[in-house]
Amino acid sequence: MHHLHFGLHQAPFKITPDTEFFYSGGNRGAILDALMYAVTHGEGMVKVSGEVGSGKTMLCRMLAARLPPEIETVYLAHPSVSPQEVLHAIALEMGLAVPREASRLELTHALQQHLLTCHDQGKRVVLLVEEAQGMPLDTLEEVRLLSNLETEREKLLQIVLFGQPELDEHLARPDMRQLKERITHSFALAPLAPGEIRDYLGFRLRAAGYRGPDLFSGPVVRHIARYSRGLTRRVNIIADKAMLAAFSAGTHDISPNHIHAAAKDSEYRAQRGWPARRGAAAGLALLAALGGLGMAMRAANPPRARGQAVPRPAVAAPAAAARTVPVDKLPAADANSADLLEARLAATARWLAREKPRTFTIQLLGTNNRTQLEGYLASLDPLIGLDRVFVYRTVAGGRPWLAVLYGRFSGRAEAQRALARLPARLKSQHPYLRSVQGIRAETGSAA
Repeated sequence: MHHLHFGLHQAPFKITPDTEFFYSGGNRGAILDALMYAVTHGEGMVKVSGEVGSGKTMLCRMLAARLPPEIETVYLAHPSVSPQEVLHAIALEMGLAVPREASRLELTHALQQHLLTCHDQGKRVVLLVEEAQGMPLDTLEEVRLLSNLETEREKLLQIVLFGQPELDEHLARPDMRQLKERITHSFALAPLAPGEIRDYLGFRLRAAGYRGPDLFSGPVVRHIARYSRGLTRRVNIIADKAMLAAFSAGTHDISPNHIHAAAKDSEYRAQRGWPARRGAAAGLALLAALGGLGMAMRAANPPRARGQAVPRPAVAAPAAAARTVPVDKLPAADANSADLLEARLAATARWLAREKPRTFTIQLLGTNNRTQLEGYLASLDPLIGLDRVFVYRTVAGGRPWLAVLYGRFSGRAEAQRALARLPARLKSQHPYLRSVQGIRAETGSAA
């Protein structure tokens, strides 16, 4: 009933991983792009770690949904099995009719033959392992041995491990060094910063049909941040219970008292001094440089059909500046382009310093190739003009990064309408909404 009270057509803060509510901010979208790239380009074993409730399962579901049809997904949700049992479990997930009494050698042979058949048909196979920190070490070693199955040129099986920080502790053991050496890419899901939490709450509400003013004010979000510690599952639980408390009180205004009551009911304690102030690199250092390539590959490969396509939210989510357009798609620069870039950087610094935190803008792209970006800016002038184009410096994967923004809008709805009116050429680069508050949190500037 409290959902109807707020004009929603579905629950916005359910804790089950519904891909319709995937939030690409807080580097989630960038990590998904990087995972897509790693899997589709045969990058071997990949690891994703994060605290309980940080969004690992949602990321796993999104990866499975977004992979192209030629990639067969094998999903292992209960990895706390013996080495022999894990081979049986994987064979069953692949649909292989293997006798229960089959030996390890027979199981391995059956798996290899299936993988070779898939390879001959132009298919790839990826094994997604959830809760990998609960996998016995001997079973982890058995999974490592499966990564040895390969042709002369490429791996027959890609493996992605999702686990809590204890997985990193397991891999740090001397007797696990062979497995650790096989992991080519590691990603960590960091807690959401307060600015990202506010964007996350707004995104989920609007994806559920909410069209009113912000329900969660700045002070309310700060209390949610302290109780949730930036973990999305806790944010969902607190937000839902706070809305229920407001409904019970007959009000549409959510107050800090509602948050305290929700946290008390959930037995969450406020973390004093959280969050610690983060510099620009802290919010983006999780992303390897291949995140941008992953986005380009995703655009070329739409979500695979699994009975029904994964629906996209009606409102774009703010996301990290690390999303990029491949540099070979950008125009070449000329002699005046460098001056143009410097002018926009200076104008943007002045704009961010004076703009209201809840102002929205549209991120057109991000890149680490300055020369190509200079040419891109010159090409924008006849399309949308440059007086409303902004550029700021950030960091991604420990490397300098440049993000391009367009426009200033007083609210999300206005920005969404402007996004819909962008020229087709710019829409093809998958622009998305950002808030000034989120940009400031990303760059470490004062809010």
